[in-house]
Amino acid sequence: FRLTMMVITASICGGIFALAGDMAAGGASTGAVLISWAICFVGVFSLMMCFNGLSQARPDLTGGIYAYAAAGFGDFVGFNSAWGYWVSACLSNVSFAILLFSALGYFFHPFESGNNLLSCVCASAFLWLLVSRGVKEAAGINVIVTIAKLVPLSLFVLSIALLGKFDPAIFMENFWGEAGGPDLGTQIVSTMIALVWVFTGIEGAVVISGRAKYARDVGRATVIGFLSVLILYIIISFLSAGVMTNEELAALGNPPMAGILEHVVGPWGAALVNIAVIISLLGATLGHTIMCTECPYEAAKSGAFCKAFTRTNKNGAPVFAIVLTSIIAQVFLVLLYFNESTYQVFYFFATGMIMVPYFLSAMYFCKVALKQENGLIKGIGIFNAVYAVWMVFAAGISVMLATVLLYVPGIFVYAKGQKEKGLKVFETKVDKAVFVALLALLVICIYFVGTGRINPLG
Repeated sequence: FRLTMMVITASICGGIFALAGDMAAGGASTGAVLISWAICFVGVFSLMMCFNGLSQARPDLTGGIYAYAAAGFGDFVGFNSAWGYWVSACLSNVSFAILLFSALGYFFHPFESGNNLLSCVCASAFLWLLVSRGVKEAAGINVIVTIAKLVPLSLFVLSIALLGKFDPAIFMENFWGEAGGPDLGTQIVSTMIALVWVFTGIEGAVVISGRAKYARDVGRATVIGFLSVLILYIIISFLSAGVMTNEELAALGNPPMAGILEHVVGPWGAALVNIAVIISLLGATLGHTIMCTECPYEAAKSGAFCKAFTRTNKNGAPVFAIVLTSIIAQVFLVLLYFNESTYQVFYFFATGMIMVPYFLSAMYFCKVALKQENGLIKGIGIFNAVYAVWMVFAAGISVMLATVLLYVPGIFVYAKGQKEKGLKVFETKVDKAVFVALLALLVICIYFVGTGRINPLG
């Protein structure tokens, strides 16, 4: 039950409250959004089956995201998977903090839009206080938070459905989109990174699989959590499209769901949604902090990260990983303030970072599946690989190239870990090739940033 709640609360974060507005702002019609949901359903379901299948085929590989990539492609590739997942979770927490204090700004105006000085200071204090009692206790708190935030979401659905505020005419107007707008293919691609973002966390049970009492529960929790989240997402997207036009949805402030419910029931609806956002993001930040401290901890136990990451406090919490995670989040909060960035910037970056671990896990599952006798498993493995390539394409070359700026510093951490074990930094030809590729991409990225083609923070 706790594993399932981890999947749900790690997936249902701030994105669900901003999804309708983000889709509309990207110029996507309701028709394009529904097609994107269909693609995303098949793709993420396949990805979920990948994690489920790997948890059964290789229950010995705890810490999933790192272990799968390492088992399939070597230690340095596995390290980069763990590093990318960890930094993505740090970026996610910054994004959550911005939206959290934006929601608090509805009640306490000094917080404004969540990216002013007061918000950044308070967000910093909040992140430093998280997860001090260990993963098991934090997962227990997570159950309570998950249930608490599902109640307001249910009220959102019921208020639109039971009060008759869903207008088929508005829905059909949104369905076809504005004449002369982006073509359907462009609309679909523009929505995919937002959809991948709202499913980030679906691997939550896999990441903490080393703490699970029974290995089989990891796969079951992933399946139940995915289906629960998917149904809720689709219902909310469908209902939102019948309440306000795309132009109105795109113009809503953060979080857009507050504006939608205010339109339906009045000011108390906006207050209700902002309370839900606060509860949701408290839980989401807790859940992602658990995952992003557990990932380097598991990687360090297997020797990929340096030994410092294995340090724990009296409650079994990986204290060094917690402190360093908070420091990284702090750096991004400072950048946030001086660049006046929005939460969308950080979730684009976070999604780009996590694409690599997802991609590598999918490729390893394909590698495992192709060795099986079962044709269905082989088919799922191949489809997973194709969908992983599609996710990277949908994220966009600019987003993926910018993530290199955050992958390269990890090389120094990997080098330290290798020296502690008395090994060469790069022992295989694959390791050396990946290292050279990262440096080449770094040069290209620096050139693009210098010429203004990429602006990482805006």
